Amino acid sequence: MHALLVPALLAVLVGVSLGLLGGGGSILTVPILVYAAGLPAHQAIATSLFVVGATSIAALVPHARAGRVRYATGALFGAASMVGAFAAGRGARYIPPAILLGTFGLMMAVTAAAMMRKPKATPESEGGDAIRQPLWKILIEGLVVGAVTGLVGAGGGFLVVPALVILGGLPMREAVGTSLLVIAMKSFAGFAGYISAVPIDWTIALVVTAAAIVGSFGGAALAGRVPQQALRKGFAWFVVAAAVFILVQEVPKGL
Repeated sequence: MHALLVPALLAVLVGVSLGLLGGGGSILTVPILVYAAGLPAHQAIATSLFVVGATSIAALVPHARAGRVRYATGALFGAASMVGAFAAGRGARYIPPAILLGTFGLMMAVTAAAMMRKPKATPESEGGDAIRQPLWKILIEGLVVGAVTGLVGAGGGFLVVPALVILGGLPMREAVGTSLLVIAMKSFAGFAGYISAVPIDWTIALVVTAAAIVGSFGGAALAGRVPQQALRKGFAWFVVAAAVFILVQEVPKGL
């Protein structure tokens, strides 16, 4: 079990990120499972979907208690994401590991760039659970985000939250809470697409998940106490460093 100490400690960061920002879980989980736990790429991506799904459910609880979850909007977006995640998860096993990890590294770089930008102020929505934009736009966005999740184990809250704000018309704090519902739905759908073809080391999966859940409680407790923009920028630079590391490792293999 001592071999799992480092992955478990690092997994706490996954939970903190999900509890505090409503995203970032998969961006951290895949590198932890590949480079700290030593799992092959496909197995790491499949396992990350389980870890992030379970941790998102735990992180969702305090947001739900505070009334920051829009269930109707989240269920619609999440259902579309589940379809995309399941389909991509079924097809991802045919893609070489180096290409998968290289794509993941690029996704991390794009995510970091988006995080460094100052979020635009959005007006608070007025009560209810209304969906502000055309249904087809929300469904297409859900399918795309879900497919990215199922393919490379990425594209969680840092894609879902902006989509919920822009397409769903949610205020930022409710988009964060609702994103956890969406992330859980599509992560488990992507995991279902993998599990029939990719073996899961359940010891690693459960240890990392437990550590991430503990971290999610800490992240929820910190919410509102840490300046969000400063945290976003610091986390973005961490993601940049991780992306560079992965690309340096994997691009030569892909070539």
